[in-house]
Amino acid sequence: MTMSAGWYLRRLSRMGPREVGGRVGDAVRRRRWRSAPPPACPSVTGARFTAVLPAGTIAAVPPDAAKRLLAEADRLMDGHAEYFGVVRDDLTDPDWWYDPKTGRRAPGGYAFDVPYRNEVAVGDIKQIWEPSRHQYLTVLAAAYAITGNERYAERVAEHLRSWWTANPPLRGVHWTSGIELGIRLLSWVWIRRLLDGWPGAATLFEDNPVALHQIWHHQRWLAAFPSRGSSANNHVIAEAAGQFAAACAFGWFPSSARWRADALRSLERHLRGNTFASGLNRELATEYHGLVLELALAAVAEADAAGAPVPASIRLVLLRMTDALAAVVDNRLRPPRQGDADDGHGLVVDGAGTDRWASLLATGDAVFGRLAWWPEVTGTDVRTPLLAALIKPAELSVTRPASRPAHFADAGLTILRGPGEIWCRCDGGPHGFLSIAAHAHADALSVEVRHDGVDVLADPGTYCYHGQPEWRRYFRSTLGHNTLRLDGGDQSVSGGPFLWTRHARSRVLVADTSDASSGGTARWCAEHDGYRPSVHRRRVELTAAEQELRVVDEVRGPRRAVRLAFHLGPAIAADLAGNRAQLTWTRDGEDRSAVLVLPGELSWRAHRGETEPPLGWYSAGFGRKEPTTTLIGTGFADGVQGFTTVLTFEG
Repeated sequence: MTMSAGWYLRRLSRMGPREVGGRVGDAVRRRRWRSAPPPACPSVTGARFTAVLPAGTIAAVPPDAAKRLLAEADRLMDGHAEYFGVVRDDLTDPDWWYDPKTGRRAPGGYAFDVPYRNEVAVGDIKQIWEPSRHQYLTVLAAAYAITGNERYAERVAEHLRSWWTANPPLRGVHWTSGIELGIRLLSWVWIRRLLDGWPGAATLFEDNPVALHQIWHHQRWLAAFPSRGSSANNHVIAEAAGQFAAACAFGWFPSSARWRADALRSLERHLRGNTFASGLNRELATEYHGLVLELALAAVAEADAAGAPVPASIRLVLLRMTDALAAVVDNRLRPPRQGDADDGHGLVVDGAGTDRWASLLATGDAVFGRLAWWPEVTGTDVRTPLLAALIKPAELSVTRPASRPAHFADAGLTILRGPGEIWCRCDGGPHGFLSIAAHAHADALSVEVRHDGVDVLADPGTYCYHGQPEWRRYFRSTLGHNTLRLDGGDQSVSGGPFLWTRHARSRVLVADTSDASSGGTARWCAEHDGYRPSVHRRRVELTAAEQELRVVDEVRGPRRAVRLAFHLGPAIAADLAGNRAQLTWTRDGEDRSAVLVLPGELSWRAHRGETEPPLGWYSAGFGRKEPTTTLIGTGFADGVQGFTTVLTFEG
């Protein structure tokens, strides 16, 4: 995907004067850096790594978590891994610039000349970047820490030396994006920590001129090219967290104190800016809530390991984020599937099968203490005891929720809960974060419904970012969500794959989140102006006695063509007859069912796995998609037109 001149003009229109000035300065700096070879790293003598784990930390890792980790480490040692649905068997000796998905290899040259968004020229950039975050090496380093088996450490050292040789400063695709540099630095810090008992650790890092050169240049790059203005989303958190962690743990350079102070100020400012007062992430993309929380927890751990003071505001934001996560998950600890998701993680030291959200809640319990209303966390992980060993207890002056929050007014997110583990997310919030809302979807007033953790009315997900524009458009479109579309257009106007030029404005009118499982009815109502002059208003009622969810859509305004979409989860089989769909699925060996009665004013049709154009798909994770059933009703709305949908769970 190559960005056109029109895209750059639209992107420029979403920037303020200060951001424009900063980007002009960045361009001048890139040009200056191109004309001169990268400077040598300042001389370092007597460097020591002191940010080690406290004694007994590794012994606190639960045996089943250690078993999963070692199984993953052994697969990696055999060269096997999977990134975004692509299985690889070449990780014994990786080609750091190769994309196995397209078979292409990224070009070399000056980093800022590499057209990394152009899949034809470079390949799938996510496939190339992901192994070079070196999070698979943190897994191998953790395997060494647990077992003492030096073959894990030797493989880590071999791959780091290979990467450093293949990727000298400012050369190639791995020096183009700050989030990659920030996460890579964080991985290197933990690799050094987890290899501390290995005799070759100091030779690999602090006594190695090549490693020092790389660490210094990563931090120099991050200090020079921070994400700015309309791009200051999760990327700037990763940049600041990685910079801060490296400046704490690898504080061997003349600039280390300045880098540490600047990164901490950036982290504090942007962590607050990226987070609603309620604790939810402002991007309204749940996986980025998890990424930011992981990154910031790792940064606080680094500060405490180094004895560097951290503003209380940082810990307060992390506490609110953790409580918010505990509030929104369903009974299987699954959070909403809202907005973009690219499977990004801040710190990986666990094996396959470890639940990310349970792990974060376990860490929150260890660091802040769980509240009585938190869901129980079953299962274990490696990361929690490691972070908890470094993060110091702190007295925080804050009043935490006395009961489980269900309505987050600032984020416009409401959770209705009912009997039989019915969980319903209603979206009446802002379109996204900052002027470009990069990771938002056109999903105003969408609903997401689960029964005992199974997607019934599903958010289809994300699937891709670059290289497949028709799929990118579908998965973030209005038609790609459980909401209503008018006249064939999206509620918000897209200017490109990470750019929205007009944002629908939503407002919640009613949010009565009484627990329907106690016998009452929970109610929610909201509207948005994305189809001016028409207004789309939606009411949702969850009634306990009938185990019934009622959705009423009203269109107020002139006659418009309507398409109302309901996307079923991949586990759901649907038998559609007229406007009535019988839904069936299996959970834990037990057959379940529901009836979906759709508005009779519309003409209904089931779609599944269609490609021209895409319709009827579900993406469980980045780079993966599978056919599922989407029910589309078509017709017209004229004046004040109402459409009623009733979902009733049986048994």
